[in-house]
Amino acid sequence: MSIRGQKAWSFPAFKSETLTSMIKSRGRSSTRRWKRPCALPPAALSSGIGMLWPRSRRKRRSSRPGSKPEMDKKEVRMAISRNAPFLYAWAALLLISAAPACRPKPPQGLQHDIPLADGWLIRSSAEVKEGGAAVSAPGLDTAGWSPASVPTTVLAALRKNGEYPDLFVGKNLEAVPQERFAGSWWYRKEFDVPADERLISTRLGFDGINYRADIWLNGRKIASRDEVYGSFRTFEVDFAPAVKPGPNVLAVEVFPPQPGDFTFGFVDWNPRPPDQNMGLWRPVTLRLSGPVSIEQPFVTSEVNLETLAEADLTITAEAVNHSDQPVSGALQVELEGAVLSQEVKLDPGERRTITFTSQQFPGLKVQEPRLWWPHHLGEPNLYALKLRFQTRKLISDEDTVTFGIREVADYINEQGHRGFMVNGQKVLVRGGGWVDDLFMAEDPRVLEAKVKYTRHMNLNTIRLEGFWGSGPELYNLCDRYGILLMAGWSCQWEWENYLGKPVDDFGGVTTAEDMDLVARSLQDQVVMWRNHPSVFVWTLGSDKLPRPELEQKYVRILSAFDPSRPAVMSTKGLRSEISGDTGVKMNGPYDYVPPIYWFEDTKNGGAFGFNTETGPGPQPPPLESLKKMLPEGHLWPIDDIWNYHCARNEFNSLDRYLEAMNKRHGKVKDLADFLRKAQVVNYEAMRAMFEAFAAHRPVATGVIQWMLNAAWPKLYWQLYDYYLMPNGAFYGAKKASRPVHILYDPQNNAVYVVNDRLGPLSGAKAQIRVLDLQSREIFKDVKDVELGANMASEIARLPSIKGLAPVYFLDLKLADNAGGLVAENFYWLSTKKDVMNYPATEWFVTPIKEFADLTALDKLPQVTLKILSAFEQAGAEQQVRVTLQNPADTVAFFINLSVVGRESGRAVLPIYWEDNCISLLPGESKTLSATFSPADLQGEEPVLRVDGWNVKVQ
Repeated sequence: MSIRGQKAWSFPAFKSETLTSMIKSRGRSSTRRWKRPCALPPAALSSGIGMLWPRSRRKRRSSRPGSKPEMDKKEVRMAISRNAPFLYAWAALLLISAAPACRPKPPQGLQHDIPLADGWLIRSSAEVKEGGAAVSAPGLDTAGWSPASVPTTVLAALRKNGEYPDLFVGKNLEAVPQERFAGSWWYRKEFDVPADERLISTRLGFDGINYRADIWLNGRKIASRDEVYGSFRTFEVDFAPAVKPGPNVLAVEVFPPQPGDFTFGFVDWNPRPPDQNMGLWRPVTLRLSGPVSIEQPFVTSEVNLETLAEADLTITAEAVNHSDQPVSGALQVELEGAVLSQEVKLDPGERRTITFTSQQFPGLKVQEPRLWWPHHLGEPNLYALKLRFQTRKLISDEDTVTFGIREVADYINEQGHRGFMVNGQKVLVRGGGWVDDLFMAEDPRVLEAKVKYTRHMNLNTIRLEGFWGSGPELYNLCDRYGILLMAGWSCQWEWENYLGKPVDDFGGVTTAEDMDLVARSLQDQVVMWRNHPSVFVWTLGSDKLPRPELEQKYVRILSAFDPSRPAVMSTKGLRSEISGDTGVKMNGPYDYVPPIYWFEDTKNGGAFGFNTETGPGPQPPPLESLKKMLPEGHLWPIDDIWNYHCARNEFNSLDRYLEAMNKRHGKVKDLADFLRKAQVVNYEAMRAMFEAFAAHRPVATGVIQWMLNAAWPKLYWQLYDYYLMPNGAFYGAKKASRPVHILYDPQNNAVYVVNDRLGPLSGAKAQIRVLDLQSREIFKDVKDVELGANMASEIARLPSIKGLAPVYFLDLKLADNAGGLVAENFYWLSTKKDVMNYPATEWFVTPIKEFADLTALDKLPQVTLKILSAFEQAGAEQQVRVTLQNPADTVAFFINLSVVGRESGRAVLPIYWEDNCISLLPGESKTLSATFSPADLQGEEPVLRVDGWNVKVQ
């Protein structure tokens, strides 16, 4: 294998046409370009006439950087043999006919990166009798091969072709024969290489191979699995010895990961895919350039944190000379229409880092920059930087980098907890843990909906435990929507039962070879993702620290390739002998705990510090999603099929969740009763977690809900499910994370106001009301609120109220100085508090010793709401506006709105409600809207559906 930077290849020299043909072609010169302008026909060359070379004088250099030179009249020199005087007439004729073809042209670019996405075929090597030489040769009989588009894993491609339908129903996944995927699989692709003699460097870029690969081209092996291995390595293979202009055949034999290999980790979240995600899981690209290519461009910014009115940019890129000759040219960068240039002379085979700083180029000191901000703090503004390497004759290579001007940093608060800042402003990290599709098969529209859902829930962060993403799209979307990314390694490699080989206190990366592979993998991932402003921290260990020798490698890599953002060596609260305390924590819980836990606990997962993964356990979805994963005969009661769609190990059932539901809300009667109570439990538990961390700042610095989404249909750890169906936890998180918010702390009966904005909250008024189960007001107070930027403050404590029934309500409203409603919150509370058994805490849960009593909620009378709704077009989206009024004398509790297809009754997803799972007191009304894509109606008419805890279905 020849890796980038080594000698490349060039096409055979173009054979000039005869004089007659050149003359005949003059009239067609606009559509036919000479491969070698100004070359004389062979007869002229053999007769002593040399080459005709255009020579030009510049009138003047344009004042605009990067503009094309203007030419004056042209001179043509001709070398003529003294012993061939009879050729003078011929030469004169040649000058006349060749001159138009020799007219100087501005440097022309090449077609550079060409994705090799469509037109692949795959097949098991057990079914292919031919070897690599034959598989990569033209004319192979491909009957029986399966079409595929890359990136794809093997099983994802087979499923797209109709094999293995309904894998997510019941235990069907277990029926897939794993032995079919125990051996290697072929990926075969025919593609064309342009017949352009200016091409000097031709390379194949592989952004992700799982796990090993032999790579063949046109009958020759150009890379071996002894060198090409590692799920998170990137490879660039120079294929000069085997390539030809025109059609080429690429064949990649992919070998699956084996026990002990450092591959993807689904840990205990869901089953492992039967093919172990073997395949070309990230893009494959044909990379073409002239003699010099541009590699690894990187833009960093240093913001004036006092004024935010200027920023210094630094741009670096490698220029690589792939030829065996010296090359002179200019590396040009263009930003916002301004072009900066540096002259460069590269020796044969030289790789040089070129740097542009604001000290060298004042234009890189940006005035009034459009800063990139995470959600709630501002707009996620992006810039596009164009780079090109230009020689006298052509644009040898070019690239475009999208970046954001922003500066990230970490800090340690007074209690020793790590927090993070963007552009000098402290950010309360609120997010969820991400996982890719089980088969790494992300639909672009679904992927965008997942990121939009994150923003819609008012969250600002996604944690990638593992460098997820089958391409750049996830990172691009987070850049665009202002979602911060924590990117790093998974605990998959830290535990023997997941990795498949012995581990120690530092995990399974034990040998020098292991450390070299993982360190090189980190370098590749850092270089790939470092231009994304959304990535704010590298997390280089999960449950454990890296081995000291490996950590030193990490430190050197980050110093060389990305000193612009912080790194955390473990997402658990550990102390490294090299980097010191991590300053974060990972103390659970991962199973159900009641709301009071998050406010009360001060030793484990409660609202202090930065909890990098935690949550209140299961989040069963609504009935429509259950029916997609559970066979008809297994919908109720809960059985082993339900458990199969839970998580694994300690989380393989709903037992703890169901116990709390039965004791807090009354014993579950049937499936409908379970699902009704589940969404209330989901909402209440998730709202409390995010509210506690919001209220307890600055001691609390961040929380990551475990998890955000789902790799397959499941019952555990999800704010929305595999089918994009939100559950109660979705709307609980959305309510709790509003930028201006009012909330209740059940530990000390306190009311807090939160202001996440960068400006103060002035002249606001908070209304606090306590109501009994019959919705009668038994306490009311109004408080003036003055609150600074980016902070939370306690504004009141509820008094002790005598005679309260076991269940009562708390209604909170916050109005601005003009009387407009800016925040509201509604709680159902019990005079009997949940009591935690803290001494019995395990790593994954704190047991509940005594349970709150909310059973009286079942006694609420049924309410029929008055509903007005209208569907209308809102740009490319469709919108529904709904006004709900409660005419009854009791609360309409936990109202849920959805849009369904009139004929099918199927929910329209994704959907973006401005609020949901709301309650209306007697006489109250509320107007809500939601947007969705007309395409998701699948040709049906939309219909509004309203139901609730005690609300008649309409």
